[in-house]
Amino acid sequence: MTEKTFMAGFGGQGIISMGQTWVYAAMKEGLEVTFFPFYGAEKRGGIARASVIVSNDEIASPLVTQAHSVVVMSADSLVIGEEVAAPDALLLLNSDLVKAGHERADLRVIRIPCNSIATKIGDLRIANMVMMGALAEATGALELAHLEAVLKSYFPKSKHGLIPMNIAAVEAGREAVRKA
Repeated sequence: MTEKTFMAGFGGQGIISMGQTWVYAAMKEGLEVTFFPFYGAEKRGGIARASVIVSNDEIASPLVTQAHSVVVMSADSLVIGEEVAAPDALLLLNSDLVKAGHERADLRVIRIPCNSIATKIGDLRIANMVMMGALAEATGALELAHLEAVLKSYFPKSKHGLIPMNIAAVEAGREAVRKA
């Protein structure tokens, strides 16, 4: 199994932290990983992208030029997401911010209202975790069985109280895919 994923959005949406958490979880599951972030100089509002690969086998290059799955968290990222998507790839859209339809008919599209789900759980800032749960469910690439341990090592101790909400967001993302 090899899953090449391209994640895109804008700064402040947690694209980079979603990519990091994804690969940390994959490492806990015994998989090979690469993580290649790209972001603008702006702290919030600039471009944010991450190429991540999880695999049972050794990974030759961290670049994702033909993604099996693409996460698009903002409307401005839809074009680049479609460009990097391989034929018949999975396209996961944050439907709260990506209102326009996609151009490519060969893509399997799942629309997840990440912002709405995150807000209902308690904080808009966990929309990335909703999407990560959706990605795990839709691809089957990760079980995320060790997510709590990953989050405990990722967050400083002062933020450990947020871990249950993040796990709830991941589960809500999984459930949204099951219902889609």
